[in-house]
Amino acid sequence: QVQLVESGGGLVQPGGSLRLSCAASGRIFSINVMGWYRQAPGKEREWVASITGGGNTNYADSVKGRFTISMDNAQNTVYLQMNSLKTEDTAVYYCHCNARSPTTMIYWGKGTEVTVSS
Repeated sequence: QVQLVESGGGLVQPGGSLRLSCAASGRIFSINVMGWYRQAPGKEREWVASITGGGNTNYADSVKGRFTISMDNAQNTVYLQMNSLKTEDTAVYYCHCNARSPTTMIYWGKGTEVTVSS
């Protein structure tokens, strides 16, 4: 079993920055992919960014050039640096993890709220 704990959400003005963190703990054999989804009020959950255990990254077009995902493999922690935030980035951000523990499963965090407002 793997547990994911997110932190770093909050209220920020448009143009500002936030850094989200997600720490994975438990019986982890290896991590295949970690990343972030978000769900805005009244909308479906959407993928934001992901990073493989080898460091390959991918981003949704809506955040490309503004968000940076990174991972500390030793700490099983993924980060999302969010710059130039827009009001449309307001959402609950969920961490996800595809890990072998020992079977390969997908795990989700409980979410951290990001509000971009003046």
